[in-house]
Amino acid sequence: MNLIHIDDPQDPRVGAYLDIRERDLVGRHGRFVAEGKVVLDLLLSSGRFAALSALILENRLAGLEPVLRKAPPDFPVYVASGDVMDRIAGFHMHRGVLAIGARGDAISAEALLESLPERALVVVPVGISNHDNMGAIFRNAAAFGADALLLDRTCCDPLYRKAIRVSVGAALKVPFASFDDTAAFTTTLDRLGFSQYALSPSGTTDIRDADRVARLALYLGTEGEGLPQHLLTRLSTVRIGMAQGFDSLNVAAASAIALHHFSKL
Repeated sequence: MNLIHIDDPQDPRVGAYLDIRERDLVGRHGRFVAEGKVVLDLLLSSGRFAALSALILENRLAGLEPVLRKAPPDFPVYVASGDVMDRIAGFHMHRGVLAIGARGDAISAEALLESLPERALVVVPVGISNHDNMGAIFRNAAAFGADALLLDRTCCDPLYRKAIRVSVGAALKVPFASFDDTAAFTTTLDRLGFSQYALSPSGTTDIRDADRVARLALYLGTEGEGLPQHLLTRLSTVRIGMAQGFDSLNVAAASAIALHHFSKL
């Protein structure tokens, strides 16, 4: 391994890791931060995104050797003491495992859809602005074998550090793309033979009675407002039946139930 010991928090070689929380807000110019052993493993093994370097707490290094050996021989592995790593990150890094990845070129939603197999299940989050929910949706999508996520432009970034962490790396594994024009997107799904279901507490069909079709797009809306009315009018709607007097779930929990029902597994 290409181990590089860092003693100075201002060493320019670890500049990408400086003040992580502040950089979360202002952006990283085509890069993202992966945090934790499992996430690092997925970054190095999935091949979807290029890994640029890792920053490892010195007492975690021995336990990470099997993971780090999945990287190319020249992959920079910066090693630091706890004090130095905390000063680099700007807060206490109890996990002690960070990496920088490159986003690469974004694929269009249409191109991603056209690459999918004859049997395909895709998730369409609309207006999901909470990174915890976004990460959990990606985790559920990976767990239940969804082929892709297609996000409208009002959704938060699935490669935000917290979203990746909550997804347990699924955001680095499940293909995703974004779209701008909702009307054009629904038309594209029609053309490609997808049935389109909108998940809503006011859905006309109980999800237990909804057909498991070969090609399905499942729409998820933000908590509170839910999906826009124009989508609820345009699409078939399904609901998750609940006890009397309670009408909704957290969108992440609802996505797990719905994906389990429509799963190809």
